[in-house]
Amino acid sequence: MLARTQKYPGGNHVVRKAVRSGLAVLSLLLPCMTAVAAPYQKAAGIENAQLVDSLNLNGELFHVQGVELDSLHIWVTSVDRKNRKGYLHEFDRATGNFLRRLELTDGVRFHPGGISLHNRSIWIPVAEMKQNSSAVLVEVDADSLQILRTIEVADHLGCVAASASNLIAGNWDSKLIYIFDLNEKEGVRVVPNPSATRYQDMKFIDGKLVAGGSLTGRSGTIDWIDWPSMTLSRALATGATSPVDRSSRARPYSGEGMALKGRELYVVPEDGPSRMFHFRLDE
Repeated sequence: MLARTQKYPGGNHVVRKAVRSGLAVLSLLLPCMTAVAAPYQKAAGIENAQLVDSLNLNGELFHVQGVELDSLHIWVTSVDRKNRKGYLHEFDRATGNFLRRLELTDGVRFHPGGISLHNRSIWIPVAEMKQNSSAVLVEVDADSLQILRTIEVADHLGCVAASASNLIAGNWDSKLIYIFDLNEKEGVRVVPNPSATRYQDMKFIDGKLVAGGSLTGRSGTIDWIDWPSMTLSRALATGATSPVDRSSRARPYSGEGMALKGRELYVVPEDGPSRMFHFRLDE
């Protein structure tokens, strides 16, 4: 399904070498990372945020992964695990009605992750659905939903944030963070996640990396990470949704799709049928 694949400068050898060095650093930091989880277990909603409203997304969605939006549209990625297919779905922001979708399946790679919009390009990781596997970073034109380019990576990637010159991506459970230089000056480097949170969606916001994910089945955080030092500077605890009926279950608000526009925070934590929750952060 995917076309015009290009390998990242330096090839998979560079990425594998970076993974090995990143794993060595990670082994030293894991005790500190896991110790962060304890303070975030009690939040019912999202710390320092007020729930404004929620919007039903009226169209077929599977296992939700990432969300992005502009003034008119909402984009959501989801994976159909039964049929081994991955999609980018587009909805009307005012009504929540389905508009169109793009299949992202690439052979054994059918798991799209957290997404990022920059300069009318939507960046999406599409990976094999297992650890230590492979992925492609896909650039999609937001207006036409045409694929512009792809970058191959020798690891599972589950989320990506885009800026003018960099892509930041997390691997399985975001234990490692990949930093890609789109200007091809520095290639790729790998650093350990500065938080215990398993990031699912991340964005560049005002010069910082903002990332959301889960800690347990009912809790998580939304973190602000200084760039380029990759040090954690702020964390908001998140609790879980209230089930809409007996057949559904509570999900961490930050467990899947997350987008931030100024003080307006949007999360899509549920598989289809899905709701987009709108929170407003305190000053």
